[in-house]
This record gives sequence, C-alpha cells and structure tokens, in this order.
Amino acid sequence: MESLFEDLSPKATNESQKNQYRPLAERVRPTSIDDVAGQEHLLGEGAPLRTFIQRGELPSMILWGPPGTGKTTLAHILTSAVGAHIERLSAVDSGVKELRDVLRKAEILLSKGSRTVVFIDEIHRFTTSQQDALLHAVERGHITLIGATTENPSFKVNNALLSRCQVYLLNLLNDIDLRHVIERAINTISTSRGVTIVVNDWTSLLRVASGDARKALNVLETITMSAAAEPDNTLSITTEAIERAIQKPLARYDRAGDYHYDTISALIKSMRGGDANAALLYCAVMLDAGEDPLFIARRLVIFASEDVGIADVHALPLAVSAFEALERIGMPEGRIVIGHVVVYLSNAPKSRAAYNAINAALATVRAEATIVVPMHLRNYPPTKDDSGYSGFLPERLQDIDFFGQT
Repeated sequence: MESLFEDLSPKATNESQKNQYRPLAERVRPTSIDDVAGQEHLLGEGAPLRTFIQRGELPSMILWGPPGTGKTTLAHILTSAVGAHIERLSAVDSGVKELRDVLRKAEILLSKGSRTVVFIDEIHRFTTSQQDALLHAVERGHITLIGATTENPSFKVNNALLSRCQVYLLNLLNDIDLRHVIERAINTISTSRGVTIVVNDWTSLLRVASGDARKALNVLETITMSAAAEPDNTLSITTEAIERAIQKPLARYDRAGDYHYDTISALIKSMRGGDANAALLYCAVMLDAGEDPLFIARRLVIFASEDVGIADVHALPLAVSAFEALERIGMPEGRIVIGHVVVYLSNAPKSRAAYNAINAALATVRAEATIVVPMHLRNYPPTKDDSGYSGFLPERLQDIDFFGQT
C-alpha cells in the first residue's frame, strides 16, 4: 500500500527545500572572512584574526560581544580556514557528559592528524565543573576552544580557563556595515523570489536593528514574508511595513542625528534642574529606541562629577558602580540600575565648584610659559635654586584662588 507520508520522508526532501526553511540569518551567513561586515579591529589587514587565517594557526579564544555581531559566524569561518573539524556545543543544553564525549572524539581525530575546534555558545552559562572539564584538553592542545559570550568573560569564565584563551571584543555594527549585511540579504531574497525589493526607509530599518545584524535580518525576513509584491513585481520596505513587523510604532530617534543629542541634552538638563520625572522620561526614550545603555551610563558618571561634584561625594562612586554593574548584567535588567542613578542624581545637591576650579587652573597653566615650583615644595633636597628658573612663581600658593574665580 502506498504510504501517505511518502513525500515527507527524508529522501524526498532535497537540499533546496531544506534551505528555504532555514532562517534568513542562516542562509546569508558569510563563509569567508572578506564577507564579514564590521570588526575591522579584528579582521582588517594585520589584525589578529586575519593573521591567524593567513598563517593557518588558531589559538583558543573567547569572542565577547553583543548579540548579532558575528561570533558564531567567525567561529565557523576561522575553523574552516585552518582546515579543522568543528564540534558545536551550547551551554544551554550540553552537560559534562556531552562535553567529555566531544573531547574523546577530538583525541581520536587528533591521533589521525586532524585537529578539532570546540565551539561553545553562551560559554558564560557553563558551570564551574563544565569549564574545569575543558582545562586539560585546552592546555594539552587536544582541542582549540572558541567560546562565545555576551557577558564579560572576566566575571563569567573561571580564571584558569580564561588564562588559556585570548579574549576578543566584538562591537555592534555601525550603520554602514549593517546596511551592507541587509543589502546582501536583499539580493538573496530577490533572487530566490524573483522580486525587486526597495527600501524606502533605511533610517528606521537601521534604527530598529540597533547594530544587531541578526535582528535586522529577522525584521527584513518578517516584512518580505508578510508583504505582497506590487503589480510591477516590486516589494517596498516602508515605515508602515517595519512597524507592522515589529508590532509597535517607531520612535523618532536617530542615534547619530539631532534627536539623539537633543534627548541626551534634555536628560542632563532635567537632572541638573532636579526634575527626576522628566529625566526618567528622556532616559526611557533613549532606552526604548535602542540607545547603547553604556553611553547613558558614561554621561551619568560625567554628570555626577561635573554637576553634583563635592556637594555629594557619594554621587560619583554610585555612578561608577552603576556603569560597572551595567557591564556585568547587561539589559534589560540594566534599566533598573540606570533608573536608580538618574533619580539619585536628579535629587542630589549640585555644585560645579570643582569643575570650574580645574578649568580655571588649566587656563592659568596655559596662559603662563612655565609654572615654577616654590623651593619649599620641591623634591628634597633641591638640586637647583630659583635662579635657574623663569616663569610664574607666586609668593605663596595661597595667592591662587581658583574657586574664587568660579
């Protein structure tokens, strides 16, 4: 009797059919280092990862960076370029048993002259025992380890393993690199579907992605799967299509434009005026639009010293601690830390005395040819008398009052 499931058997499924069900991000994943967008500090001429490929060498490393910056892609390209076998593990669903099985297989392959790269995604989620299981194999050269993490490895990977790996930081993609990724994907979709895709709103598409290539490709795929082609066989990516794909209206915020600077200015001035509600509002605008939270944290550190200053000596340590906490925990939980500091700085007393005083001191230094150190303040014993010096020498340092100039 003929099977009802005959057409669903593996033999009946060809490679092209399999490919069409793969996510767009997988279908357009670069296979060559020259196709990778961004990360010039690692991939440019003379940069470390390109040098490894040129020499056919590959040390153990940890790739640290935000989602969608190409960590998995680089792991596969590096492995292929040096002719190694790759074993991929995920810290989410692999335990010590699976890891040991991979290490045994790697030893067998090594005895046959083939090296193995063990790629561990989300390596920061590995337990201490799982990380310890890697130590011997990495140290003896039985495997080359490539770990990928979105968390600071200094806090999430144990020191013994960390000392055996190079750590390379991947950056969010800028708009030029992100556009290159999207255009490559558009060519792929256009070829497979036989349509012409036109992007009418690049600004919104790039803003939604916020430097994350995978996010950009997922939004693009959603739009092209749900939108119908026009009579001239053109598919337009408009602001409305992007909003439908992400299911929310687009904020009028450009990380490189006027609104970006207007909003951070409004945040600073609201805190300066003691209006915590307004400060939180403008902070929320930036976070919701995908602003880099570390950019906001840096501005809070500056504000704590420049505007609060010596009026509240706890403000600067708090802002610095918040910056470090944000590096450790990331988003979305980091919003709580940012909100905490914004409220504190808004309500704190303000003093620009130290800020104005250091500026006045610098102005004095730049106005004088030389600042001569008085005899009683020089390194003891003095090696020269005042006759060998010329320049600004006050009778007493008390004659200088930088705070009086503020």
